[in-house]
Amino acid sequence: MVKKQILKNRIIEAAWELFEEKGYEATTMNDIIEKAQVARGSFYYYFKGKESLLDTLATVFDNKYREIMEEIPSGTSVFNTLMILNFETHTFIEKHIDHKLLGNMYASQLTNTEASKLLDKDRYYFTLLGELLEAGQANGEITTEFSVSELVNNYVILERALVSDWCMKNGSFSLAEYSKKYMPLFFGEFRVK
Repeated sequence: MVKKQILKNRIIEAAWELFEEKGYEATTMNDIIEKAQVARGSFYYYFKGKESLLDTLATVFDNKYREIMEEIPSGTSVFNTLMILNFETHTFIEKHIDHKLLGNMYASQLTNTEASKLLDKDRYYFTLLGELLEAGQANGEITTEFSVSELVNNYVILERALVSDWCMKNGSFSLAEYSKKYMPLFFGEFRVK
């Protein structure tokens, strides 16, 4: 089971590296198979085609969240942890994810009837946010005026708004710096004063 997940992750990582390097449209299936060093059959075991790799962005992000969490010193406040997660993730997006591709993915969520992996409540991202915000409420740092579920939803809305604005403005400014400035301001409303 672990070996299969490693192989699948290798394909995902290779694909997203190529999307960054060559662009989504210019990346071929053969490019991905070659970079991941997998057999064509192995690729098709996990994915129907190049398009199905777009839905793996949630996996890419969740892996990044895990990596960031490992680097945050223990004892960091919940609010600061959330702001670090936001800043580091948006730095990653700015550097590695094409704003047009991301914007198109966000736009497709408006008309797509199938559930997006990005919105899957069972993702590590949502679980992590829930755990952090619950801890923040327990230690008196985050308001209890809202349920943990409502807080998670609001945090996600704020992140999505910042990223959507960046995409709509063609990545013409630093998403990381924009988020560093505005996320504490917006989400700070949920902090106990």
